[in-house]
Amino acid sequence: MTQRPAPTWPRCSFVAQAAADPLEGSAPPAQRWFLIEHPGPWGHDALTGSGIDPGAVTAVSEWAAAERARVALVRRPGRGSRGGTRRWFRVDSRPGQESIRTGEFTADAELAAAVHAPGEPDEEPLNLVCAHGRHDTCCAVRGRPVAAALAASDPGRTWECSHVGGCRFAPALVLLPHGFLLGNVPVQDAIEAAGDYRAGRLDPRWVRGRCSLPPAAQAAQHHARAATGITGVDALGVIGAEPDGETGWRVELAEPACTVLLRERWVATGRPLTCAATSPGRMRVFDLVELRR
Repeated sequence: MTQRPAPTWPRCSFVAQAAADPLEGSAPPAQRWFLIEHPGPWGHDALTGSGIDPGAVTAVSEWAAAERARVALVRRPGRGSRGGTRRWFRVDSRPGQESIRTGEFTADAELAAAVHAPGEPDEEPLNLVCAHGRHDTCCAVRGRPVAAALAASDPGRTWECSHVGGCRFAPALVLLPHGFLLGNVPVQDAIEAAGDYRAGRLDPRWVRGRCSLPPAAQAAQHHARAATGITGVDALGVIGAEPDGETGWRVELAEPACTVLLRERWVATGRPLTCAATSPGRMRVFDLVELRR
């Protein structure tokens, strides 16, 4: 019996952008971040597949699970030789607790202590751009030009990073310490978005959500920004997000006060959602039902 060849699918991010897949509510969960400078190469699973000391991997993974944190490898755009002193960053992205602390290490084994070390405060925002080609080709093809442009415009504050989730929204930009994820950001708009963030503003066109908030709250903020024109990074704070019926959500926001009612549904896309996937997937959508001010 003749075996049929596997179907060839277009690159995930180009198809998702053409289909206008909704960005809102798609930021992956992370209350904190731990960033490890590791020029590479990065394996498909960056932390466990990139040759980092197994004891350090275990310690960092246990800390991340306890703190509901995300671990990412980072490198300067353009890479560079491995060796010598490298950096780590521990980021708190919880609303009202935003901070970055940093330190240095020369051997991977030191990372086991770094997750608990006081470190030095770092007051300037960080730009992370997913460029993890071994996880998804779109991240490398579309992320690296954005990282290079940001590094040229904001020297020392931009890093390429390993997989952050939502490959079909490449290029993906993470703004720390708040943990806002941006998607589909063209090069020039990424430069402007990073500048806006430094000034305390967000361009809602690209915002997927804030990683420290549940998906429904991320979507509620999106719809509230669209309705109010509010762009402040600390505006529209989440007071509560509760289920409302079988598929609904009721999200209370502040500054300005408003109530957002949403309907959550899952949509079959008829296509894989990542370049590495081999079968069609489905995506979560949050429809706006009502916004009360």
